[in-house]
Amino acid sequence: MTQASSVDELLGALTTAWNAGDATAYAELFVEDADYITWFGQNMAGRPAIEAGHRALFEGPLKGSRLTSGGTPPRIRFLRPDVAVIVTAGGAPGGTAERSVITLTAVCDEGRWRFASFQNTRVGRPRGAP
Repeated sequence: MTQASSVDELLGALTTAWNAGDATAYAELFVEDADYITWFGQNMAGRPAIEAGHRALFEGPLKGSRLTSGGTPPRIRFLRPDVAVIVTAGGAPGGTAERSVITLTAVCDEGRWRFASFQNTRVGRPRGAP
């Protein structure tokens, strides 16, 4: 399996875990000390916080939400053979029109790819911009 296909597989697992509402499986895709920055600016620091935060979301306001690819393939850039930066489109689960850009860092440790960071940023226009 190529590096790119391994990272694509990891992204697919992220979507699958989200769509199943499985906070444990979702968090397991991150390294133990990962940083997960939500589009509200909250940092879920570490796998336990990522799991707890997503459990609350999956049982509450985002229950039944679905992630999709958005039609645009992610851009994957390898900084080293064992480190990749991924930039992909996101959206508000639940079908609202709010869009975001998601940046992830994936690392390969002992043959397993996981995410070390996740940053979700809303797409918007600065105040006063045309």
